[in-house]
Amino acid sequence: MTNFMYMFCLIVWGLNFIAVKIQGTPVSLELSLTYRLVITALLFLILAWFMKPQGKPQKQDMPFIIVFGVCNFAFSYLCLYYATMLSSAAIVTLIFSLKVILTPIALRIFLKEPLHRRVLLGGILGVIGVGVLIYPTLHSFSGLADFKGILIAFLGTLLTAIGDASSARNAKRHIDPVYANAIGFAVGSVVMCGIVWMEGQRMMIPTSFTYLSALLYLTVIASFLAWLFYLKLVERIGGAKSGYMVALFPVIGGIASVLIGESTVSIYLIVGCLSSCIGAAIALGCKIKPILR
Repeated sequence: MTNFMYMFCLIVWGLNFIAVKIQGTPVSLELSLTYRLVITALLFLILAWFMKPQGKPQKQDMPFIIVFGVCNFAFSYLCLYYATMLSSAAIVTLIFSLKVILTPIALRIFLKEPLHRRVLLGGILGVIGVGVLIYPTLHSFSGLADFKGILIAFLGTLLTAIGDASSARNAKRHIDPVYANAIGFAVGSVVMCGIVWMEGQRMMIPTSFTYLSALLYLTVIASFLAWLFYLKLVERIGGAKSGYMVALFPVIGGIASVLIGESTVSIYLIVGCLSSCIGAAIALGCKIKPILR
């Protein structure tokens, strides 16, 4: 079951940017993200009410769940959405892949978890693989907009790593992922609703098939099911190992681009995939003593 959840999150989140592009921008990014978070929050609240699992959060756990929701669901998503608009999706993907290094560092800083050589080495190889994979597209880099996009993407990645550290802490407290997700998505929804309200945006839902189908994918599959599985993975194998799948997202996206005819098979694609897979094997399989204790 652990392998299934890992592969599910890897494939679903690897196709996330394609779904966002299919959804388009008939409404603002803030409004689209608000719809996604609100619907997902309702699904998790219904699931929590129906299942009533053990592991309810206590009062002292709420600040960490709030940090998790604000960082992972509201601000990081919004940063990455805007970064993709300002820069190219390839550059944003490269920056976001730094999560495989930033998450273990955040776990070391906030939770004093051991920092393993294999995680750093695997993460570096994963980032190298991503760099090789997107190298042919870097000629499109231009101007201040790209620079802003890189900064915003890095900020979103940093916020995600902080949120991952909070989710790892919640897992150590044996807080059930259903409760953590329900509260986290609810908090993220409130934050985004507040942003939309302050901007004075008019609430409207586009009725096109592409927008609604992409919204359905992003909410039910990429948010509801994937985040439920991901927090279970954090609970079972740890935040560092779970977070490493981010390095493989561009590989999934690259394969999907080939299958739909947007890209062609090249040496960059092959070498990039190979480097990322070797990095994943090192990060997930080797047993090396921690650097720090």
